[in-house]
Amino acid sequence: MGPLVEPVTSAERLPPQADVVIVGGGIIGTSAAFSLAQRGVNVALCEKGHIAGEQSSRNWGWCRRMGRDPRELPLSVVALRLWNEMHQLVGEDVGFRPAGILYTCDDDAAVGRRETWLKLAGDYALDTRMVAGAELERLLPGSTRKFRAALYTPSDGRAEPQKAAPAIARAAARRGATILTQCAVRGIETAAGRVSAVVTEKGRIACGSVVIAGGIWSRLLCQAQGLRLPQLAVRASVMRTAPVEGGPETAAWTPHFAFRKRLDGGYTVADGSANRYDIVPASFRYLADFFPVLKLEWKHLELRFGGRFFEEWGFSRRRSPGEISAFEKVRVMDPAPVAHQLEHARRALEQTFPVFKGVAIAQQWAGLIDALPDTVPVISPVDKLPGLFLATGFSGHGFGIGPGAGHLVADLVTGTKPVVDPSPFRYARLIDGTRPNPYTGV
Repeated sequence: MGPLVEPVTSAERLPPQADVVIVGGGIIGTSAAFSLAQRGVNVALCEKGHIAGEQSSRNWGWCRRMGRDPRELPLSVVALRLWNEMHQLVGEDVGFRPAGILYTCDDDAAVGRRETWLKLAGDYALDTRMVAGAELERLLPGSTRKFRAALYTPSDGRAEPQKAAPAIARAAARRGATILTQCAVRGIETAAGRVSAVVTEKGRIACGSVVIAGGIWSRLLCQAQGLRLPQLAVRASVMRTAPVEGGPETAAWTPHFAFRKRLDGGYTVADGSANRYDIVPASFRYLADFFPVLKLEWKHLELRFGGRFFEEWGFSRRRSPGEISAFEKVRVMDPAPVAHQLEHARRALEQTFPVFKGVAIAQQWAGLIDALPDTVPVISPVDKLPGLFLATGFSGHGFGIGPGAGHLVADLVTGTKPVVDPSPFRYARLIDGTRPNPYTGV
C-alpha cells in the first residue's frame, strides 16, 4: 500500500467549458493549475485517481538545485524560490525546510566529479560548496564513516510529498480552479487542426488548451493522439522509519543509501543508487532512444521480466472515447517495493549511523519514475497540434522542480514571457534528432 496522502475534495460537477484542462494531479499538474488560477485563467484539472496518488507522493521529498543537469539549473532556482514562499502562497505548511543536502564522496574520483559540477553550475551554484573534515562531521553527527568530502548546499531542502501537491491543489481550488478526482481523461478532441475538448469518463469539457502532466501515463495519451513520446518507467523503492532521536538534520546521499528527515521525526530512506526496470513492450520500441542512458546506468538498474509486460501490452490497445480506458482500470499505480534494495539501504544506514539501529520501519512503498532518454523533462507546446502542451518525463527530478515547472507551463500556455528559457525542454528534441546526450552528472 502506498503512502497516506492528504485528501483533496473533488468538484461535484464537470464544467462544460474551461480555458485550460490539465491531465494529471501530481506536483506538476497541481503547480500548473495553481499558477494559471493565480492569473485568473479558467482551469480544470482532471485526475484519474486521487491527487498525488503516484510518484508525487512516493519520492524522497528532496528540493534541490545541487547536482542537477545544467539545463535544469535556471528552473530549479525558480522552484527553490517558490518552495521558500510556499507556506505563504498556499496558506498551508507543506513541510519545506531549507535544511541542506549533502552528496558524499568516498574517494578522489568522486570529489573530482562534484568539483566539475561546481564549475559547470557557475553562478547557479549560489551557496553550494565542497566541505570536508570537521565541518562535514558536524553536518553528519554520529557517523562512523569518515567521508573524503561532500558537495553541500545549505539552501537546498526537503518537503513532504504527501502534503505538497494536495495543499497546492486546494489553494488552486480556492482561486477558482476546478479540481476533479476519479475523473480519467479518455481522449482529446480536435477541430480545425487544434485542440477543442477533452473527453473524460464523466463527460466532455470544451477547452482551448490541454496540458498532459500524467507522469508515466503521458505516453499512452500521446500515443492516442499519434504523438511519439519515448518515455519509460523506472521503479524506485522507499521506506520511512519511526521517529529517531539524534539523527542528522541535513539530507544526504551516499552510493548505498540516501535519507532525509521528516516532519514527524522519522526518516525517508532509499538505496542511493539501485532501481528496478520492468521490461515492457515499449522497452523494445524505444531501445535505441534509451541506449545512451542505459550504458551509463547499467550497473544501477535491475532488469526484470514479468507481469508488467503483459499489463502494459493490454494498456496499449487503442480504445474509442466511449470505452473504459486504461486510466480507469488502474486508478493508482501501486507497485511493490523491491525488498532486497531497501534491506541493503537499511543495513548500510545502520552501519554508518548507529542511532538508526533497531528503529522500526513504519512503511515501505515504490513508485514509477517517468523517464526520458536524456533525463530532462519535456515542458513544451506540441507544434503538430496547437493547443496541446506536455509537462512530463521528469526522470526522478520532478518533485523538487515542480513549482518552477508549473510556473513555466502557465507561462507557455498563456503566452507570457517564460520565467526561464524553455528551449532545453522542447518536445521537438525527442523526435528531430537534436536531443543531447544524458548528463553524466555527479
